[in-house]
Amino acid sequence: MKKWLILLLVATLTLSSLSVVFADNGKGKGKGKGKEKAFALGVEVLVEEEKDLIAGKRVGLITNPTGVNQELTSIVDLLHEDPDTELTALYGPEHGVRGDAQAGDYVEFYIDDKTGLPVYSLYGPTRKPTPEMLENIDVLLFDIQDVGTRFYTYIYTMAYAMEAAQEQDIPFIVLDRPNPLNGVDVEGPVLDMKYATFVGNYPIPLRHGMTVGELAHLFNEEFDIGAELTVVEMNGWKRGMYYDETPLPFVLPSPNMPTLDTVLVYPGAALIEGTNVSEGRGTTKPFEFIGAPFIDANELSSTLNELNLPGVTFRAASFTPTFSKHAGSLSHGIQLHITDRKQFEPVETGLHIVKTIHDLYPEDFEFRAENSAGISFFDNLIGNSWIRKGIEEGRSVEDMTKQWEKGLRSFSKVRSKYLLY
Repeated sequence: MKKWLILLLVATLTLSSLSVVFADNGKGKGKGKGKEKAFALGVEVLVEEEKDLIAGKRVGLITNPTGVNQELTSIVDLLHEDPDTELTALYGPEHGVRGDAQAGDYVEFYIDDKTGLPVYSLYGPTRKPTPEMLENIDVLLFDIQDVGTRFYTYIYTMAYAMEAAQEQDIPFIVLDRPNPLNGVDVEGPVLDMKYATFVGNYPIPLRHGMTVGELAHLFNEEFDIGAELTVVEMNGWKRGMYYDETPLPFVLPSPNMPTLDTVLVYPGAALIEGTNVSEGRGTTKPFEFIGAPFIDANELSSTLNELNLPGVTFRAASFTPTFSKHAGSLSHGIQLHITDRKQFEPVETGLHIVKTIHDLYPEDFEFRAENSAGISFFDNLIGNSWIRKGIEEGRSVEDMTKQWEKGLRSFSKVRSKYLLY
């Protein structure tokens, strides 16, 4: 009996040891498996663990104010002051390297006051780095916080820069950051490439559920960019995390994206930009305030609340924008209050808002004017023309959401190949 007990104990210990080995060596894609590591951004992993990617090389850096570590030190300062790194040029997306330009404003070439480095604009006449801009670099870095929405332009600045790097045989490195909306939920229609612009340049849905590093891999492989791409992954990020579930302080990704609440409503509320209704620019709550002088705030809020949309309540609100649409004019409408972000569907909610205002105020509401090709800016934002036509023809939002489900399922299959976490 004792002999059998001893053999059983040995077998149990052996199996236990094997399961520990398998747990510690679980690899797969990304670093979310195996032994848990403390949370670290791509920039922190680069500096602490993967410095060999840039050591002894002339580095070009595409960044903005969100390119900081957890202590809020700018990557510009980290690399400029690093004796092992030669930072030679900076490149700014929309709003600039220092984030001091409003939406749509062009920032010309200048010399950065703090570092003395040349700063090239990648927004405006030149969205893709020219060979001359890349003459003095050996590797190109990208470190910018995205907001998880197709029409946010930073991801296309990244893609254009990847194209330029490939053409000049320059390695391209993406320092990964979280998707603030979480990396699970995917929502909205996939872009029809007939409507491709700088606010939507690839066939991805409005809410894509990917990090910038994952998008870089997808763009590079699915759309034949072919860059020599490295993604420095984060440690400790899990797909279900919203931004405030990480240890990161919130830094404005752009001037009209002041809080995480703004980010949460943005995928749908920004569709208002394609109409003559204010999306709240020029107020302290952009994209949370929506209204116009011709709207009855109580009527709009009560009509929307009667829809019982998940995770959101609409409060009657009035505001006077200081700039942008209806600047200086008292506007009436709503403020969106998210009551349950896990239930909240921003794209579908945004469409309900557009359709409800269209139906309540048909004499005053307008979509932005069509261009010579018959395309409205609303079409560019939503990624097709059939939704605008559906609203004008009285189709329900539920009917329209069913129409985009097939494309969403197809994208999800492609997406799954590039998930790192």
